[in-house]
This record gives sequence, structure tokens and C-alpha cells, in this order.
Amino acid sequence: MSYKVRLDLFEGPFELLIYLIEHARMSVYDIKVSEITTQYLEYVSKLQEIDPQLAQEFMVLAAELIEIKSRMLLPGRQKEEGEAEEDDPRTGLVQRILEYKQFRELASMLDDRQEQTSHMHVKPREDLSRWTGEEDELLTGSTEQLVKAFELFLTRRQRIDEIRRTYRRQEENRRSMETRISEISAMFKGRKTLMFSEIIREDPSVFNRILSFMSLLEMMKQGGIKAEQKKRYGDIKLTAVPAGKEQ
Repeated sequence: MSYKVRLDLFEGPFELLIYLIEHARMSVYDIKVSEITTQYLEYVSKLQEIDPQLAQEFMVLAAELIEIKSRMLLPGRQKEEGEAEEDDPRTGLVQRILEYKQFRELASMLDDRQEQTSHMHVKPREDLSRWTGEEDELLTGSTEQLVKAFELFLTRRQRIDEIRRTYRRQEENRRSMETRISEISAMFKGRKTLMFSEIIREDPSVFNRILSFMSLLEMMKQGGIKAEQKKRYGDIKLTAVPAGKEQ
């Protein structure tokens, strides 16, 4: 695979090397040295025709790449038992590439910071002595006034807390009623009538009786059901009202 690169694009050897690695979508930890060396030498060859003096800077890294390529082409020797495994010839190069990229990012960040600060203007220092020379004003009052003020604060705080608790209870009751209405509506599926005793059969507690009764009143208000009680204290017959029909 060949690459067309601009000869004036790279400030130094590592810029070219990193470009070739990233352009080939290689991992910096698994560089295909043979492929990269070929492309690198092609660039240096063209650079020698244009600027031989500048090309000398790239030749040092070229020699290192050739050496690494040669070491990787050598057949691996068998290691004796207990002998440490030979290091990857690319390890040192990878470390230098990572350090170079880190310094390059830091340099870019400093350039951006300088660009941002160049547009900032510092306000000249002003004389603030006329505002800072006065003594702090202290609140004056008797102990009795302080106690009354604190009691007033506590009273207002208690009122606010009570309002919040009342609102919270109302909100919880509203959510509970909405849930109960949904449960009762589900009981009517496939049925036209229900008895109140059926609705509270699973949970006959006082709270559930009241919640269920209030939910039924809301459903009647919305026109979803109608209720009938033939005798005092008798069971309540509930009938579902089809949508669009009046009770």
C-alpha cells in the first residue's frame, strides 16, 4: 500500500513516523516495522532530492527502523530453561513514540492556552481604601429582642415544615388513589358489575376500605362507574358505564 504525503507536512522524524502509523490504522504497541520502514524510506528518499540537509535529520530514525526491522527478521533462538525471554526490539521505539505524543499534546494545550489568554484584558488596579477603611457595622439589641427574634424564626420554620408535610401527604394520597383506581379498573376487565366487598376482599384494612371508597367516588365523578346500595349498610353494587354513555 502506498501513501501520498506532503513533504512539508512534518516538522521532524517522529511526526512522519506517527503519521504513517496512524494513517495505516496500526496500534502503537504492535507496529508493523517492515511496512512502516518501507514507507518511511520512500519519504526520506524524496526529501533528499528537495533538501539534503533536512533529510539528514530523518536518516537517524531511518537507520534505527532498519536495525529494528533486521532484528525482527532474524530467526528466534531457542531459550534455555529458566532463561528470560528476549525483549521485543520495538519496545524502546514504542516508549519514545508515546513520550513524544505526550509532549506534543502538552505543547498543543499550551498553544491553545496562550491563544485564549491573548484575548484577555486585565482591569487596572483601583484604590478601594475609601470602601475598606470603615469599621464593620454591628447589630445592636437587648437579649430579650434577640430571644423574640429567634422564637419568631422558629415559629415560621415550623409553619413552613408543616405546610411541606401536608403537601407531601396530599401528594402521596393522590398517587395512592391513582394507583387504586387503576387496580379497580383492572378488576372490571371482562366484567360489567362488581361488589364493593370483592374489591376489599384481599385487604380489608380500614385504610384500604377508605382508599377504595374514595377511589370509587372519584371514578363515579368521572362517569366511569355507577353505584347502587339497596339497603342501609348493605353491600354496594358497582356497574361499569361504557364510554360515551351517561349514568
